[in-house]
Amino acid sequence: MKKNLLKIICLLIISFFTTSIFAELKVHFIDVGQADSILIQCDGENLLLDGGNKADSSLIYSYLKKYEITNLKYVINSHPHEDHVGGLSGALNFAKANQVFSSFSEYDSKAFNDFVKNTEKQNLQVEVLKAGRELSLGNAKIKVLGPIYYDDKMNNNSLVLHLVYDEISFLFTGDMEFDEERSLLDLDLIPQCTVLKVAHYGSENATSYRLLRSVLPQFAVISVGKNNPYNHPNESVLSKLEDAQTKVFRTDLNGDIIFSSDGKKLEILCER
Repeated sequence: MKKNLLKIICLLIISFFTTSIFAELKVHFIDVGQADSILIQCDGENLLLDGGNKADSSLIYSYLKKYEITNLKYVINSHPHEDHVGGLSGALNFAKANQVFSSFSEYDSKAFNDFVKNTEKQNLQVEVLKAGRELSLGNAKIKVLGPIYYDDKMNNNSLVLHLVYDEISFLFTGDMEFDEERSLLDLDLIPQCTVLKVAHYGSENATSYRLLRSVLPQFAVISVGKNNPYNHPNESVLSKLEDAQTKVFRTDLNGDIIFSSDGKKLEILCER
């Protein structure tokens, strides 16, 4: 009863939403602790962006099973660090993928190599997703904005994706830090969005004022672990988001966070 009440409260705080909308787009920010995993559903097609750590494989497997998602049009790894690629093996053990992408096709780690092996078990190859590429998911359009330049710091090689569904848009940033932000902003490649996925758990070396002035997000989501040793999200980032009058949701506080939209309006449902 208490859990259901909290869900209702979370919906009511978004005061200008209608009580119910016919949603064809759903974006799930899955609570995988100090890691990232985002499930996107649109018009009957599914995309999984990152899968948390290797220890999250069973959680991702169970999440897809819960929503009866046996086919993923796209599986996308934003970059090869374990906290983004590790749990994708669980997804590939449950669902059939049509295409599998990453910012790299090779990387020397067990987590990434397991991801490659599970991709190959489906007779697929990990394809490198390049800036400028466009994908469709139902009636949603996804454009790859970055990386433009490759860096020796892997976080700055994160795929940056912009999803547009009619009047609603999302910006997915992986672990993009200031250097990648700057390269995209200098080329005027970062558009406005309705919802910003805050980069790198809200660390102090990402999410500049310049980025927020370009993006002007109404809502932001921080995927972050409870009581993590890095003190993420950083207070400076939370202050910037407050200054930008952006409503913030956090997986450490809210659990799984699901945005639903008909292309005009948004509903937000939090696990807690």
